[in-house]
Amino acid sequence: MADQYPKKPLFSPPPGSCDCHAHIFGPEKYPYATNRSYTPPDALLSSYTSLLTTLGIDRAVIVQPSVYGTDNRATLDAVQKGGKNFRGVVVIDENITSSELAQMHDIGVRGVRFNLLFKGGITLSAVHHVAEKIKNLGWHIQFLVDVSSFPDLDVLQKLPVDLVFDHMGHLDTRKGVNNPGFITMLKMLESGKAWVKLSAPYRLSCTGYPYQDITPFIKAILKTNPEKAVWATDWPHPAIRTPLPNDGDLLNLLVDWVPQQEVRQAVLVNNPSKLYGF
Repeated sequence: MADQYPKKPLFSPPPGSCDCHAHIFGPEKYPYATNRSYTPPDALLSSYTSLLTTLGIDRAVIVQPSVYGTDNRATLDAVQKGGKNFRGVVVIDENITSSELAQMHDIGVRGVRFNLLFKGGITLSAVHHVAEKIKNLGWHIQFLVDVSSFPDLDVLQKLPVDLVFDHMGHLDTRKGVNNPGFITMLKMLESGKAWVKLSAPYRLSCTGYPYQDITPFIKAILKTNPEKAVWATDWPHPAIRTPLPNDGDLLNLLVDWVPQQEVRQAVLVNNPSKLYGF
């Protein structure tokens, strides 16, 4: 369960700021997939909207977690209730119909997620079919993958849609910024093909809060293309083996990561507006 007492950040996020990656778990009427990798505690929309108020964040992107498989009802319900300031990223397979996609688009969906680290998602074999189905909607494909050990990064560049990498590429910081997979991701970022989420440092760091070993990776991303980076909480921080972070602390890190106010404006407001169509 996420920290129940999130701190107010030490700075005021600009109007229109967006948390680009959060999950909703529950209520009970939405059952979990049988082949899931973990079982999370409830993390309800009411708790999440309260967090956004505390942080001073106006917009949000609800991302389908692996534990629901391709049953997107909990995610779509949250996006619909969130209204014009919410967007969604779903998990689908190649059998989805055009009418189903259109309905999701009207609700606020703007992307499809491939989670290649946890059970319950769909396999990479479906990615080309899915990309063809969503390209005319202007959606992107979001990947949860360790870029340091994924052999098919070059293949992804040929997809007819934009790519989004979760959690800065999800590689162990000990592998360094010169890791070939990280460099390939940066090249995609430089070309404009890919976006990167500045999120979940606790999944990469080997030092713990304030995750100082993350800073070189943040600097490399922002130096390469600051117009393709977005920020996110990863609330409620599921399936982690480190101490649960306080979300106010996570937002405060952005001041150190991105000291230039105009770049923070891009990461928090301008870039998410382009990516998610706010």
